[in-house]
Amino acid sequence: MELQQLFEGVPYEGELPAADAALVTIDSRRAKPGAVFVCTRGSSADGHSFAAAALESGAALVVTDHRLGLAREVVVADTRRAYALLCHNYFGNPARSLKLVAVTGTNGKTTITYLLKQILEKTGCRCGLIGTIRSEVGDMEIPAKFTTPEAWDLAALFSRMVNAGCSHVVLEASSQALDQLRLYGLQFEAGIFTNLTQDHLDYHGTMENYYLAKRSLFSQTKTAVLNLDDPYGRRLMDEIPAQRVITYSTALDRADLVAKNLELHAGGVRFEMVGEGFIRRVKFPMPGSYSAHNALAAAGAAVALGVDPAVAADALTRSPGVRGRCEVLYSGRFTVICDFAHTGDGIEKVLAGLAPFVQGRLVVLFGCAGERDARKRQPMALAALRYGDLIVLTSDNPRGEDPYHILADVEPTLKTGGKPYLVEVERRRAIRLALEQLREGDVLVLCGKGHEDYQAIDGVTIYLDEHRIVADWLREQGLAE
Repeated sequence: MELQQLFEGVPYEGELPAADAALVTIDSRRAKPGAVFVCTRGSSADGHSFAAAALESGAALVVTDHRLGLAREVVVADTRRAYALLCHNYFGNPARSLKLVAVTGTNGKTTITYLLKQILEKTGCRCGLIGTIRSEVGDMEIPAKFTTPEAWDLAALFSRMVNAGCSHVVLEASSQALDQLRLYGLQFEAGIFTNLTQDHLDYHGTMENYYLAKRSLFSQTKTAVLNLDDPYGRRLMDEIPAQRVITYSTALDRADLVAKNLELHAGGVRFEMVGEGFIRRVKFPMPGSYSAHNALAAAGAAVALGVDPAVAADALTRSPGVRGRCEVLYSGRFTVICDFAHTGDGIEKVLAGLAPFVQGRLVVLFGCAGERDARKRQPMALAALRYGDLIVLTSDNPRGEDPYHILADVEPTLKTGGKPYLVEVERRRAIRLALEQLREGDVLVLCGKGHEDYQAIDGVTIYLDEHRIVADWLREQGLAE
């Protein structure tokens, strides 16, 4: 693509050389012949330091936010914004041919994206998906590196989705991605806000910064779908730019969508979805009151896109659920459930939703991530203590942090709870240990991994799939084929 065409709509100072762009990148290691290298500032490095080397490697152009005195250099006001626009220009702005919906919040993003995709597909729409588990382009699945990809990968995915005949795309909008302007320049038909609880403070520093990152999405949305049961959702409703708002709640009648006569069961939730002019019964196959919130959020976005509420309710009732989100791996003499909950609030919501239906003991296995906000650890342990009858403490992606140090950081909280607990640093052995404790009527909840099939430890990523571990153990016990 000619540089003049690439920079269409992107203000800059300087002179574009007569050259073609083969790539737009913020990674200096990819600054090969034909590349346009955009200098962005990160927490540990500044791309401007690599601009000269990029040109020496053959880059066609470097884009900076101040003059460096280099040949083949142009200056823009904000390199992050420019990078996003250049990426979409390179692929021909495929997002303009798609109806986009973004989901943001601490918990529920993955579940809601899958539910909304299921609803849209019930209406005959071909829908792409971008999120934590993977990206889906038609029938093709692409492993996810980030919850929300960088602008280049995002534009490439949109291009594939257009070519595959997709009309809609639902995606997860992480707070880091919003802060780093990965979604800059996109227009969303709807933006969903789920909730806000302590997470990612190692990146944002404060809850206020975390909230502001989430709020920024709604400057790019036509319709905001907001959880009125969350205090940040109510705050957001007062602060976002004037636009259409659809609210949802399991408790407040003033919301646009309300879950009435909510019934909680071990196998899911049942409620009447009530809105202006309609009442629809929903039988949703994922337990916990938070599952009703997720279902309402997906329905609210579907309504924003013009889907009949009756169609949305029927699709939710027919939903198969979501992998790794309160997923039942075994149900017989006892029950084994796998969930991605990896914060205090996440564990709290999962266990609170299951506890009333446990006939025996509630056994909780969890670990705390390494090299992440250590302030999350005590709330996670307290949530496990609040509901668990037996707790198994183990590892969950210790990364470069000593896993024994993480366990030692968490164990004092468990000691204060007066509940029996076991400690096993190696997660595979910990799962088998937890399974061996199960009695008739017990429920084991494996918290933290969900869909993930790996463990990140000491710079190495090893294969670890809880679905496989549980299945192997069940076969050994003669409980499965």
